[in-house]
Amino acid sequence: MDHINRPLILGAAYHGNRMPHHAYEDMRDMMRNGMDLVVHMLSHTDWDRHLNKMKEIIGISTDVGLESWVDNWGLGGPPGDKSHFLAYHPEAHQYYSNGDMDHVRACLNSEAFRGWVHEWIDAVEFIGGRTIFWDEPHLPLLRGNGKVYACACPRCRELFRAKYGYDMPEEINGDVSAFRLDTIRDYFSDVTAYSAGKGMKNVVCVMPGEAGQYGIGISTLDSICALPTLDNIGSDPYWLGHPMEKIGSPYEFVYSRTKQTIDIADHYGKDHNIWIQTYSTPRGREEEIVEAAAAAYDAGARTIIAWGYYGSESNDYAAKNPEKTWIVTGEAFRRVREMERSHILEERRARVRK
Repeated sequence: MDHINRPLILGAAYHGNRMPHHAYEDMRDMMRNGMDLVVHMLSHTDWDRHLNKMKEIIGISTDVGLESWVDNWGLGGPPGDKSHFLAYHPEAHQYYSNGDMDHVRACLNSEAFRGWVHEWIDAVEFIGGRTIFWDEPHLPLLRGNGKVYACACPRCRELFRAKYGYDMPEEINGDVSAFRLDTIRDYFSDVTAYSAGKGMKNVVCVMPGEAGQYGIGISTLDSICALPTLDNIGSDPYWLGHPMEKIGSPYEFVYSRTKQTIDIADHYGKDHNIWIQTYSTPRGREEEIVEAAAAAYDAGARTIIAWGYYGSESNDYAAKNPEKTWIVTGEAFRRVREMERSHILEERRARVRK
């Protein structure tokens, strides 16, 4: 697909504020920084306490010219909040294969949880959301172990035995890995069918690299790509926290993961999304945002989003200098916009010259 037919979309995640007058100024700030898209969180707390305010904030975003995606932030546990749903359905906790309960994550095979997510989708529709951003689906391995896994709750054990004819082992094996991917695929088949039935688009983002700690990554992304109700797939190649001697440079890390993600998306005929890390940025490393955004663009990304607005200043994981981080983010995105304009002009010139 050439540059003319795949428009460049730039944006940022926005959370930590529920005051409409402040959101209005922030949305205008994003627009002035050349952005087209904002990703709003709709957590359980937002659902309970800020629903009408979120409707107002979505309206403000639209009025200033920004497209809105709505993030299922923490509904079933991390990323984001601990799952409040479990206070109402304690039987729906994820369990690890050694018998330990995961205190904050809900089982994706729980019928009660899936029904509750349908109700959340109804809430998204109420606030004016037309695109749902399914944020990093999680089925973890036990930290520090790598072999003990979730979910191995009674329902998952029953489903596993019915499918494979033996009890779930304590340590992960090939059948367990396949079962975990089947669980994620079945969950997304359910919830995206419900939202698609309301005319909504569905976007998913996964961790880069191997499936690792969270059960799904770029290497296993194709397990859900064939779902007809999934419109857009992506990844978040966050380079901070990786030793530079292992990744080479932010440019190399982001380029390779972006290319891998887009190749899978193109294979399945899906759109894509790529995230640029602007949270937890150490002082003195802000310029790496320019490098990473250029790498994503050079690898073919045309939907590039920063996590998050103003260096995620409202969170404990904020950039150390949020204002400078936001200034550099704006510069990085303006540079990408100019690269896109140059490519479009070159393509049009080439067509005229033929």
